[in-house]
Amino acid sequence: MVRESNEPRVLIFSQRNLIRKNPFRCAHFEFEDTISQIDAVELLAPPIDPFSSRQKFAKQIAYHTPIALNPGIKTGPLKRHYDLFLSVCGDPTDLLRINAIPGWRENCKTAVCLIDEVWVRQMSAYRNFLDMLKKFDFVILYYSQSVKHLNERIGSKCVFMPPGVDAIRFCPYPDPPHRVVDIYSIGRRSEKTHRKLLKMAAENGIFYLHDSVAADQVLSAAEHRALFANVAKRSRYFIVNPGLIDRPDIRGGQIEIGSRYFEATASGTIMVGERPNNGEFEKLFDWPDALIDLPYDSSEIDQAIHQFEKEPEREEKSRRTSVSQSLLRHDWAYRWETILKLAGLEPAPELLQRKDHLRNLAQAALQDKLPATLGTS
Repeated sequence: MVRESNEPRVLIFSQRNLIRKNPFRCAHFEFEDTISQIDAVELLAPPIDPFSSRQKFAKQIAYHTPIALNPGIKTGPLKRHYDLFLSVCGDPTDLLRINAIPGWRENCKTAVCLIDEVWVRQMSAYRNFLDMLKKFDFVILYYSQSVKHLNERIGSKCVFMPPGVDAIRFCPYPDPPHRVVDIYSIGRRSEKTHRKLLKMAAENGIFYLHDSVAADQVLSAAEHRALFANVAKRSRYFIVNPGLIDRPDIRGGQIEIGSRYFEATASGTIMVGERPNNGEFEKLFDWPDALIDLPYDSSEIDQAIHQFEKEPEREEKSRRTSVSQSLLRHDWAYRWETILKLAGLEPAPELLQRKDHLRNLAQAALQDKLPATLGTS
């Protein structure tokens, strides 16, 4: 079939209008939006009645039986054929919504599902949801240590791909702002480290920016990402730790790399936290001083930072190297390129143009000298 040049070749099924806009999902929508800028995409984002009990009921049924009910999605059959279908899921329960779209598999040559979070310990509970993955040609996981176990359940179609970031949005160049926030921490945290940082803020006057409320949704995903990026590139240090580091009851012995590592790197803030010892981290962040090692639940964060700051030139080089490496390796453009290769599709011109822009920014990050006031508060 010959496709007109202005026709979309990619159908993205987005969860953005089907669930609460949880903060962790904002990165998913950022990926979808980036793809829409660099390829011929149709975004399918049907709404769902937030007051309906059908979604909760359908999910409970699927947990206990292989019956997949429509959770309340209202959409007609697809009107054209696509070369590629992509859906980004937060966890396997999101698959129930994809299953409710009539004719999606028949109208798409290749189907790819990306799942952010699926732990080996939870696979048994998710077994009926995971069976829905058998309709896909490829399943991509952010968690490298889950790939083997999922392949054993659904066949050899599962691959690891690390998270990414809109490296252009998070990049502090070409006009790097002053880093007025000393230490930035969002999401899960060690109470012991947090207490030490509060003490440093009270006694030493550092600007420690952290969550003071438990947020389960954002008002606008795009605005949330923009604000997050703007604060990150104005921060000197950023707390990072492996996924669900405080929940071994869920993750078991798995050590996985969360999105925070990629977001921090892209913004040029220096990561402080536990180094994920899972065989992938050293491949993805293989430059000197990518991270200041601090074991989870440590109260010695002041000593770790003080030791690092003894060499100002080292600090500056670390920031610039991290930004350039993110631009050259971890932008969503490279993740989309990986998916296109799986599907046997050539990149669109817009993807190649974005990669050129990323390379130019990376060169600026390496060549520009940071202002003398950067890194002070």
